[in-house]
Amino acid sequence: MIRTFFRHILESFKSLRRNGWMTISSISAVTITLALLGAFLMIILNTVKLAEDMENNVEVSVFMNHGVTQEEQDELEATLKALPHVESVEFSSQDEELERVKESYGDVWGLFDQDNPLLNVFIVRATEPQYVKDITKTAQSSEYSKVVHKATYGEDLSDKIFGIAEGVRTWGLVGSGLLLFVAMFLISNTIRITILSREREIQIMRLVGAKNGYIRWPFFLEGGWIGLFGSALPVALIILGYPEIYRMLNPILLRSNYSLLEPGVLMFQVSGALILIGITIGSLGSIISMRRFLKI
Repeated sequence: MIRTFFRHILESFKSLRRNGWMTISSISAVTITLALLGAFLMIILNTVKLAEDMENNVEVSVFMNHGVTQEEQDELEATLKALPHVESVEFSSQDEELERVKESYGDVWGLFDQDNPLLNVFIVRATEPQYVKDITKTAQSSEYSKVVHKATYGEDLSDKIFGIAEGVRTWGLVGSGLLLFVAMFLISNTIRITILSREREIQIMRLVGAKNGYIRWPFFLEGGWIGLFGSALPVALIILGYPEIYRMLNPILLRSNYSLLEPGVLMFQVSGALILIGITIGSLGSIISMRRFLKI
């Protein structure tokens, strides 16, 4: 059995060489399809990561009234930290807020020529983005009206961000599924054309008494080799290209507290998935395409 298996491996390589142009055509089709699939997966995964970063960067700003005493401020800080699903509470004085305005917009309103009109503020981060609304609602309730002037998380913009993030996750998953289906269709049909072009070879094997299993194995292995060789270039592009893209873009994104998915585990997972998809679809495509020739 072992000797027969190795014979099948040898025959599959000989068959790839004998059918050189069809082999090159099949491998090229697999390469192009898997390259598109790999690029799409990397883009979608990083887009989802950026959308999640946008969600996680949403903060609740709790502005305090003028004239709040230090004791009232400390009490409010303790209350905010004790709220459910609060990750951190950071105090920003009115002077620090003024500096932020200056850095972002300059002294467009002449704020530096008058008394600072801005308010002291607590910046609250939630453990999960979905808790931001609840924290905001609690902070601006009547119970804290004596101390809290207003609590906001930039409702309009933040709700749009949440909607975009959810849309990216949903449509990214749908898009990945559709592209995977297209990849399976293209690769299996390419393998099918290769098998159909060798109908005479299969018929001769049947006539000399070869069993179905004996006929299937070389074609099964051949389809697997085509899928494996076809995945080589897409995998190389991911392993060599993605770290360079990460090196160029990630420092820019970090300035806004965003980041791409780190290379390493990610690119090897995607590469492994492409190799597995290529081998599986190539092998199954061969077997499915041969059914019509093996019917008695």
